[in-house]
Amino acid sequence: MDSKDIVIEGLGRIQTILTKALESLTPEQLTYRPHEQANSIAWLAWHLTRVQDNHLSSLAGREQAWVADGWHAKFGKPADARDNGHGDTPEQVAGFKPASAQLLLDYHNAVYARSVELVQQLSAADMDKPVDDPRYNPPPLVGVRLVSVLADNLQHAGQINYVRGLIEQRHWLGV
Repeated sequence: MDSKDIVIEGLGRIQTILTKALESLTPEQLTYRPHEQANSIAWLAWHLTRVQDNHLSSLAGREQAWVADGWHAKFGKPADARDNGHGDTPEQVAGFKPASAQLLLDYHNAVYARSVELVQQLSAADMDKPVDDPRYNPPPLVGVRLVSVLADNLQHAGQINYVRGLIEQRHWLGV
C-alpha cells in the first residue's frame, strides 16, 4: 500500500466517524459543553475541519475552502484564513452556534474532497519534501504534516464521540 493511500484511508475514516457522530444531533446537543471551559461538539467538528482545510490547502498552495468557497459566510464568521479555533476563549467556543450538523458535515465533506484530491497527486518523493513553514526549524516534511493532521483530526473526532456519549449517557457509538 502506498503512503498516500494510507493517508486517504485515514481521512476517510475521519469523515465516517464525523458523519456518524453528528447524525441526528439537535442544535442544543451540538452546542452542549460538559463544562464551561470545555469545547462543544459543533466547535470540535468545525475546528478539526479548519485544521485539515488550513494545512492541506497550504500544502497544495491554494486558498482554503473556508475563504475561497465562502464557508466562512455560511458560519457567520469573517473571511479570516487564520481563524481555525486555536486560542479561542471559552466565550468564543460558547458563541459558536452553527445552523445545523449538516452545515458542519457539508463543510467537512468539501474539505475532505479537496484533501483527497491533493493527496492523490503526491508521489512518494513528495512526502519527503520540507513544508514551507517558518515556525519550524527544521521544517517538517510533507508526510509528517499529513500525519499531524490525521492525529489532530482523530483526537478531536474521539472527543466528539465522548461528548456525544455524555449527552446520550452511553459509552460506545459503534464507530
